[in-house]
Amino acid sequence: MNLQNFLGELKRRHVYRVAIAYGVVAWLLIQVATQVFPFFELSNFVVRVVVAASVLGFPVALIIAWAFEMTPEGLKRADDVAPDDYIPRWSTRKFAALVVSVAILAAGVPLVHVLRKKPAFLSRVNAASALAQKSIAVLPLLNESGNSGDEYFSDGLSEELISALAQIKGLKVIGRSSSFRFKGKKEDSKIIGEKLGVSTLLEGTVRKQGDQVRIVAELVNATDGTELWTRTFDRELKDIFAVQAEIAKAVATSLELTLLGTQDKPEKNAATKSLEAHNAYLQGQFYFQRRNLEGYFKAVSFFDQAIQFDPAYALAYAERSEARTWIGDLSSEKQKEAWSKATSDGERAVAIEPNLAEAHAALGWARFFAGWKFDQGLAELRRAQQLAPWNPSMNDLLAPVVVYLGQFEEAEKLARQAIERDPLAYQARQSLARLLFVQGKLNDAEAAAQKAAELQPTAAGCRRWQVFVAIQRGDGEAALREAELEPNERYQRFELALAHYARGDRPAADESLAELIARDRDVMAYQIAEVYAWRGEKDKAFEWLQVSLDNHDTGLLSLMIDPLVQGLRHDARYNDVLMKIGLPARL
Repeated sequence: MNLQNFLGELKRRHVYRVAIAYGVVAWLLIQVATQVFPFFELSNFVVRVVVAASVLGFPVALIIAWAFEMTPEGLKRADDVAPDDYIPRWSTRKFAALVVSVAILAAGVPLVHVLRKKPAFLSRVNAASALAQKSIAVLPLLNESGNSGDEYFSDGLSEELISALAQIKGLKVIGRSSSFRFKGKKEDSKIIGEKLGVSTLLEGTVRKQGDQVRIVAELVNATDGTELWTRTFDRELKDIFAVQAEIAKAVATSLELTLLGTQDKPEKNAATKSLEAHNAYLQGQFYFQRRNLEGYFKAVSFFDQAIQFDPAYALAYAERSEARTWIGDLSSEKQKEAWSKATSDGERAVAIEPNLAEAHAALGWARFFAGWKFDQGLAELRRAQQLAPWNPSMNDLLAPVVVYLGQFEEAEKLARQAIERDPLAYQARQSLARLLFVQGKLNDAEAAAQKAAELQPTAAGCRRWQVFVAIQRGDGEAALREAELEPNERYQRFELALAHYARGDRPAADESLAELIARDRDVMAYQIAEVYAWRGEKDKAFEWLQVSLDNHDTGLLSLMIDPLVQGLRHDARYNDVLMKIGLPARL
């Protein structure tokens, strides 16, 4: 065929026009698919279908344009249409106007997407879509062994699955504190997903009988409750570490195909080869999570057993170190002994496993919080955070430490990261409330403190930041209301002493302070100093700061940043106390 005749035939059959029109319309469709579909949570598969169909349809459109003509009588083969037959056509001007209009519309879709501020509901949908691609919560596995004494095993397995999944790069895994709030509760998967900010849930059951264990794991779409997959694992207890790895791998594979598109795989190395040691460790963790003095003592006894079964069990040393640090803080009688052993345990854990984040965290917390070796403690905590940035516990420990040192910007970043990973965790909210209060952000501090109190209404000191905010505002009545809601008797006496003074009720303030001194002088010396400092009684305040020093009171760590003692800062004795603690002197 003569090339010139062929090109002329293409023009006569308007193949050029079809190519131009198809290209512009296809571009518009692709822009809509890629820019608009995500707002409505349409699957990426739909977007890919639109793009593929647009590309594959181009040669089909050209073939149809060559082979057929649209006549007043309908679609006819081009060969059946005589050259002189009348066929209505758009003028060149009209066709150009149409093409330009569609092109402008197609170009405007991404431009508007970039320049126009998104409405709030679209931002939320977009955020939800992003979370859906990278988020999961492991709900506590149900103990179906028929023995409540095996609950520690199902809880421990749940925690270890959280740890294994959290190592997948780019995957948001909710921390234990938040996931375990749904233990024993029957809530709709959609509600759980909304509360935790995830769209996939891992749930299941554990049945442990003798040396056998059956684990049923189910991956659920939190948006609609549909089951993505379910697996049953029947194994011997000695294979429990392999089972954890299998479950984590199955979850990762599913998320990889549907959400992540990554080749990263979770790796879970058993911390001990001894089944007996692991079993004792899980029991220790079970009591540790009760977060009270009795629980810490019981936890230490089980960690002792774990270490007897496996003297090289680094994780057991690390957890025993942290438990002993808290025992020293909560029990003045056991303080020196507990803190000394806590440091030794932390050092032993790091020596056994230098790359274990929990080991560095435990040692750093013991050195900073108990030993007041601030540089050493901070270095260990930073190392822990580097080793396990996905673990909210690392941020929970590091955030208050950097607050004590006045590094507010980093502290807020760490606190908010911890909340993102563990949105229903009490301690992270308390840390944020403290940080915001010392920066003078009273409204934000009050909101964070109120959320913390809602999450843990029985926690000791859960109303103190609300009281502090109220007295800073000069609102004695609000301070009194909050103090009366305080669940802990010691903290309530402290908060009432502040609230009554803010109300101008000096007799009631004196009475509350006297009761605080009479009943709690050994454990609340720093808080007594705070009350005197707030009242402007400097000599009394420094007298009780000295008592705090003698008692190695951990409350003193707040001295450099505490707004309640700001009236002491221009006194030479203030910097003397800071120097004795080892904190940087304020000028």
